[in-house]
Order: sequence, then C-alpha cells, then structure tokens
Amino acid sequence: MTSYKNGTPWLDTDGNSIQAHGGYIINHDGYYYWYGENRTDKNYVSCYRSKDLMNWEFRNNILTQDSKTEEYRVRTKLYLTNEKGGKVNIERPKVLYNEKTKKFVMWAHFENGIDYHCAAVCVASCDTPDGDFVYHGTFKPYGEDSRDCTLFLDDDGRAYFISASRDNADTHVYRLSSDFMNLDKFCGNFWQGEYREAPAVFKRNGEYYMLNSWCSGWAPNQGKYSRSFEIADNWRDLEKFGNEDTFVSQPAFVLPVEKDGKTEYLYFGDRWCYKSLALGVSVNDDTIDYYTKSSYVVLKIQFDKDENPYIEWNDEFTI
Repeated sequence: MTSYKNGTPWLDTDGNSIQAHGGYIINHDGYYYWYGENRTDKNYVSCYRSKDLMNWEFRNNILTQDSKTEEYRVRTKLYLTNEKGGKVNIERPKVLYNEKTKKFVMWAHFENGIDYHCAAVCVASCDTPDGDFVYHGTFKPYGEDSRDCTLFLDDDGRAYFISASRDNADTHVYRLSSDFMNLDKFCGNFWQGEYREAPAVFKRNGEYYMLNSWCSGWAPNQGKYSRSFEIADNWRDLEKFGNEDTFVSQPAFVLPVEKDGKTEYLYFGDRWCYKSLALGVSVNDDTIDYYTKSSYVVLKIQFDKDENPYIEWNDEFTI
C-alpha cells in the first residue's frame, strides 16, 4: 500500500479495518505505534505497528474487559465492567514512553458505559509498546471533570495532560509527575465557556500549537487552533483551522515526521460515521457501529508567513 484515500476504510496488513479511533501515534525503536479505540467484542484499545505510516500490522488488543488490574499509589476505581455487566467507555487513549521508568503509560477518558456523568481519566501501563497493559483505574484529576483529552511530551522530558472540563466548557492543562503515572501540577484553565473538545498539541520552532473542535456530537464542525510560547499559560484566542467542518473530521492528534532533515506535521483526524452524513457508509442505530465503520483523514499542516497553521484538502495521504 503506497497511499490511503482519506475518509475510506483503512485496512491493516491482514485486510481488516483499523480500529484506532480517537488515537495517538508514537515512534519507538524504529516503528510507529498507533493506539486507538476499538469497541468490538470485549476490546477497549488496540495497537498497530508500521515502518512507513502506511502499512499497519495489528499487534494486540492492549486493553480489554479482561485486562489485569492493579492498584498503585493513586486512589482509583478499578472496574472494567460496569454494574450492569456491560462495557465501560475508554475514549481517546494516548500513550507515552517514559525514559526514566522504561514504561509505556496510557491516559484516556473514562465513562461507565451506562451514563455520561463520570467525566474521569483512567491510567494503564506496560513494559512493552504492544503488550497487555495493566489497568490502574479511574479518577478525577484534582476532583475536576475530564473528558476528551490528549498527552504531550515536551523537549525537556516533561509531559502534560490536556482535557476538556466542566461539561466541556473549559480546557484544562496539567503537568504529569516524572513517571507519568500521576499529576503533579494544575497549570491552567483556558477558553472559559467556549466548549472545545478533541485537543491535539504539537510544538514547532519553540512555539506550542493546540487544535480542537466544538462540541456537536457526531457532526463535524469548524476546527480551531491557538498558539503560545508557554504550554501552561498565555494561549491566544482561538482562530479557525480548516474549513467549516474541518474537511468532515475531528482532531485526533498531530504527528511530527522527520523528512529530508526537516520536520513535517501531519494532522490525523477521525471521520466519524453517523446517519445524517452521506458518506456512502451504511450504519444502523447501534452507536458501536458508528465507531467501527468510522474512518480517518490525514493532511499535511502548512504554515503561512505569520506561522499560522492551516490545512488544505487532499484526496490521498501518501508518504
């Protein structure tokens, strides 16, 4: 496979649709690892591996209903099956490698699968990038709501957790502890009352950029971005990113890729499948179907003369 047609099913090397929604990619020991939501069967999070960002090998369902649970120093709730015997929701899983502990640490949004009132985070870890992750439970960061989220690893080794809070009205930034297993500082609350979700952060030429979307359920909307020279402060007012529906996508993450001595930045977005959108995909009333038949959009981020980011539509993603 040498290219991917944006908005169509992306198949792994076994010919199965890639289930890595709301996900994240890291580069480790010569491979890219793509993590994301998988709502099939007992699965929560799956992992795929690639050398070229195009051909993805399924590696493992790294978090499932049957995953091992283990307490750690943070007081958490450890259940992976809810009180009705059904699945919980593990959304927008992000994974970082900790050089100090040699552990891969996952943070994600947690809901109980019955209602949408938990608004919590959950943490899991593993010794390998594609092994069976151990689930360490769910909690609210400093007692605050936390929904759509992302992680960001800075140049100095510090890591940050960013999430939508207060019923998505605000965006919170937290600094992680040195082992990435807890929070050690609440850094700030931004864009009060603007209801932004799906944050994605990257850094370019010493400046931080954050992308996000508005809260409109399954329907795509106008993406926005902000810039700051301090990840914990002084974020600018949000500006438009992409067209009025962000090319029928929602931000998942931004992947920096080294090419010919330069860094390119790839926008990875989820194209959620839902009934009101005529994308040639037939779905039923089962919410799980909306996820499993959803696809992806990958576009190169470009920058204007003032260093403002923008994307333009391209039918195909190629490396």
